[in-house]
Amino acid sequence: MKRRKANRASASREFQGWLLSSPYLIFTLIFFLIPLVYSIYLVFQSWDLISPTPVFIGLDNFKEALSSIRVRQAFLVSYEFMVLFIPSVMIGSIGLALIVQHVPRFKSLFSVGFFLPYLASGVVSSLVVRGLLAYNGPLNTFLRSVFGTSPDWLGNGTSAMAVIVGMLVWKFAGYYSLIFVSGLQGIPNEVYEAASIDGANAWTKFWRVTLPMLYPAFYTVLILAVGISFSIFTEPFTLTHGGPQMATQTWQLEIYAQAFDQFRSGYGATVALLNAIVTLISIIVIRRLAEYWGHRNGWN
Repeated sequence: MKRRKANRASASREFQGWLLSSPYLIFTLIFFLIPLVYSIYLVFQSWDLISPTPVFIGLDNFKEALSSIRVRQAFLVSYEFMVLFIPSVMIGSIGLALIVQHVPRFKSLFSVGFFLPYLASGVVSSLVVRGLLAYNGPLNTFLRSVFGTSPDWLGNGTSAMAVIVGMLVWKFAGYYSLIFVSGLQGIPNEVYEAASIDGANAWTKFWRVTLPMLYPAFYTVLILAVGISFSIFTEPFTLTHGGPQMATQTWQLEIYAQAFDQFRSGYGATVALLNAIVTLISIIVIRRLAEYWGHRNGWN
């Protein structure tokens, strides 16, 4: 009798668990698993989104994508963005975390203030930046009146990339800083006291104590930033549409251009699959390098 009651209670708890998890599971099924399976199906098809049935073409989409100059350019742009974005957002987020950590009062207020850019709409932020950098915008008006120059911020590949990287750093640095704040709060004061006894100055403490002890937060932010580097879309789409001369043509822009501008959904799905593979490989490699650095600093 007791065993039956225990089994019923266990079954009831299991049912409650599935019931509470069902909204997330249904969401994942509808918006992730089904589209994923369908996109893999489209990889082997040629479909213009209008014809009633796709046409099977085998590996032709892969052959074209692997030899495409546009795909190669999107690959290079994404890595260029990653090389610029990750160090910048790391420095910015750690700096903000140190500011919050050393503020004597209203730490929560500062944390919320730094986090607000992450909540801002990417489209709205991009439109504001585009207005600020326009020829008759306030920045160029000031530069013309003082220095007699008016740079074409979004018409030059180097400056356009810098503007997009700056926007993304502004958006994500506050969010990532909260992760670093949690890491800073987990460092015991005794470690700093021991370093002071050994004669370490503030700079030595930062490099020899703070950064190594922040490894878990550093690892988390690094993986998140790598994922962002290969999924950027809103800012380059709104500001430059991938220009000038494809200098800001990211993977996501290329996927969108092929699938919805050129109506080549099968080829677009192939580019998306290649993007997923490259992203996965990049995350694995960078994760291994981060783990190696962590092992050298005593993290198992």
